[in-house]
Amino acid sequence: MPPAEQERFTIGTVVARGMRLIATLVRWHPWAFLIASLGAALFVSAIVASAIVIGKVTDEVIIPVLDGGEPAENRVLLAVGAIVAVAVWKAVGIVVRRSGAAWLQFASRRDARHLLVDRQLRLELSWHEQRATGDLLSISEVDTQQGTFVLAPLPYATGALFLLVAALLLVGLTDPWLVVVVVVGLAAVVTIDLFGAVWMYGMFQQVQTLRGDVGEIAHESFDGALTVKALGREDVEVGRFRLVAEELRDRLTDVNVLWATFRAIVESLPSVITLVVLVIGAIRIGDGALSAGQLVSVAYLLTLMTLPMQLIGFLIWEMAFSRAAWDRVQAILEADDLVIHGTGIADDARTGGSVAGARVGFGYLPDAEVLAEVHLDIPPGKVVAVVGPTGSGKSTLALLLARLWDPSSGHIKIDDRDLRSFARSELAGEVSYVAQDPFLFDDTVLGNITLGAPLPEERIRHAATVAGVERFVHELPAGYATRIGERGTALSGGQRQRVALARALARRPRVMVLDDATSAVDPSVESEILRGLAEAELPSTVITVAYRPSSINLADEVVFVEAGTVVAQGSPADLIESVPGFARLMHAYEEDAAQRAREASA
Repeated sequence: MPPAEQERFTIGTVVARGMRLIATLVRWHPWAFLIASLGAALFVSAIVASAIVIGKVTDEVIIPVLDGGEPAENRVLLAVGAIVAVAVWKAVGIVVRRSGAAWLQFASRRDARHLLVDRQLRLELSWHEQRATGDLLSISEVDTQQGTFVLAPLPYATGALFLLVAALLLVGLTDPWLVVVVVVGLAAVVTIDLFGAVWMYGMFQQVQTLRGDVGEIAHESFDGALTVKALGREDVEVGRFRLVAEELRDRLTDVNVLWATFRAIVESLPSVITLVVLVIGAIRIGDGALSAGQLVSVAYLLTLMTLPMQLIGFLIWEMAFSRAAWDRVQAILEADDLVIHGTGIADDARTGGSVAGARVGFGYLPDAEVLAEVHLDIPPGKVVAVVGPTGSGKSTLALLLARLWDPSSGHIKIDDRDLRSFARSELAGEVSYVAQDPFLFDDTVLGNITLGAPLPEERIRHAATVAGVERFVHELPAGYATRIGERGTALSGGQRQRVALARALARRPRVMVLDDATSAVDPSVESEILRGLAEAELPSTVITVAYRPSSINLADEVVFVEAGTVVAQGSPADLIESVPGFARLMHAYEEDAAQRAREASA
């Protein structure tokens, strides 16, 4: 039985939604639809023409030659020529229809996926935090495929509709009573198809949701394969996946059983209609209102009408199924959690920018502030370390400084310009962010540094040198041309961090935000990198979340964060003298570093 929530759907709402979907997709590629419809019209007209040709060949060639003994040469040539011409006509219609329909369907699917990706990349991170990656992948692949599948039978059904109308007109011209029977029968077929499609609309939605759940669990299991294997949870993950896969199987079985039931009913109706027409036609012949030949013509027309009636039914069902899938696509396309950018354009001066924050507040959840009343004043061209105990809000502050999130209150400025005033295309050139666990693409080392940007080679080399990439890249099989695998699996953690740092440096941003971006490298290498950042004459203000005393002491200034607010700002030496919390933290860091050194030497 269909789910209870399906009761709210009516024939009107489902048909209206389906027609809006068809109108939207056809507007994207109207010429492809017209070409496919023209091919369908050619094919349908070829079917009618073939019936006429066969009748003519029978009357004027086969019977005269076989019964009358007339010469066959010229007649056979004409008959073969006519049959071949109709066959070519039909073949051209098939090629044009299928080519146009395929282009319409696949181009619309491509456009839908492009719009989905573009929309998702424009949405706030808070939106992404609420969605599972596997489900989003399922929408981009499965739902866009099913959502555009209605375009496959659409042109053919449009052409078949012409045949249906023509057949109804011919039946009507033959006998008005017979056309009434045919129209009533056709209305019954369409009504059953509509009722079935509406009845199962909610089931279609449930199937698409379950497909997303399957993708979500599969992606989560694969993405966490290391944890799953390390903890011996393979059987648990397989069992979790089996449950949702079996649920999807059951719902698909229900859908197909009901669909087959409705199709069995609908596909038997043309025979019933033909039987009724023959009975009524025999009565009309007895009344002298109809000839036997006319009744045979009507019966033959009914056989021609079977195909368009079935195609219209298929279109109705696919319209409902595609609309159920498209609802998931549309939910993303209409998501309004967009990152709003300004229209301001940064000036051409490539110098480090000053960073200021006033009364900055932020929380990932309502009524749960992570930062509150944060004030910053970072001078241009300095190396500034953000230091604080665990959970104090350091990484959150780094995200705000890169405008990956927006503060819920207050503002952050670069050179007296609010981050929200920068144009989308300009902000990435002003601020670069490097995370502790950077993401690398399945590309070469060079490709991960440039990300497709046309950067000068000398700038790339300089960035690689400062970031420490040059220390290991020549040891790789193909140097900068070495493919490093998905997420950079061919590199160590420290190497991945250095490639990500080079990627940011190569863009020469005015502000670099490093969220513990060198934590996986050796302390000596980290100090060398940070010292290189300070001495490299980069046009950048460097703000780094730091934990190691050696790194903190290299900074020009320290911003000390505690309990979600900036407690103090100044040089490391000054803060040790004046801020007890910072002094305790530095002492703990030094003890930890000493302990690690003793363990390494033991």
